[in-house]
Amino acid sequence: MTRKLAVVGAGLMGSGIAQVAAQADWEVTLIDTTEAALTRGLAGIDASWAKFVGKGRLGQDAADAARARITTATDLDAAAGADLVVEAVFEQVEVKQAIFRSLDGLVGDDTVLASNTSAIPITKLAAVTRRPERVVGTHFFSPVPLMELCELVRGLRTSDETLATARAFAESCGKTCVVVERDVAGFVTTRLITALVMEAVALYESGVASAEDIDLACRLGFGHAMGPLATADLTGVDVLLHATDNIHAESRDPKFAAPELMRRMVDAGDLGRKTGRGFHRHQP
Repeated sequence: MTRKLAVVGAGLMGSGIAQVAAQADWEVTLIDTTEAALTRGLAGIDASWAKFVGKGRLGQDAADAARARITTATDLDAAAGADLVVEAVFEQVEVKQAIFRSLDGLVGDDTVLASNTSAIPITKLAAVTRRPERVVGTHFFSPVPLMELCELVRGLRTSDETLATARAFAESCGKTCVVVERDVAGFVTTRLITALVMEAVALYESGVASAEDIDLACRLGFGHAMGPLATADLTGVDVLLHATDNIHAESRDPKFAAPELMRRMVDAGDLGRKTGRGFHRHQP
């Protein structure tokens, strides 16, 4: 039986989700507003598969077959026949709600609507649809083809059947799932990493220790694969700032109040690896 997935948003996360799903034999429609965005997304997918093939982790025939399972579209109507839709656009609640409103009128009654949000409560997205029981969070991690985790998030009215469908999808893509039973802003993983990053930035901002030593302390002292400031650079300083602002707005918890340095870095364009400079220097 052919399984049909629509992914809305062809950025780093959306294209990564499309990639792993196509490898898992899903027929994937990748949707974005412009052909240029879709071209960039597909180029990223092709480059990723080329690396896997070059390292002997994936056969060329398998990569070619998976690539053939991805089609693209610039109209949201292309999601109409999907069994599952994953939204993976910018972390702004109004943008996501607009997409969910549109999808609600396009897809079948049994279609599951999922969001790849890392911080926005699923209940807020589900509330703009007529099927809140069919809405769920599927928070993948970047880079999607390499990261093993998927955080499944239950909204206030998400059904057990919908959660099971989301789990089956994520596991078919080779992911291990954790379940967030109550969709507090930031869920589990984003709350944990943003709290750590905010404290690390505060320590660096106040001159307690260098960025290198703060990261080294977490790597050697706690066994972290990457220090919190290096993580901010990898994720994007702007992305983490936006996430922690969302959590702070919902929770009013002072530990999620971003240090001023982080805002000035975003203003200056020091966003981490993607710009070549963040808390550390990088090749852009």
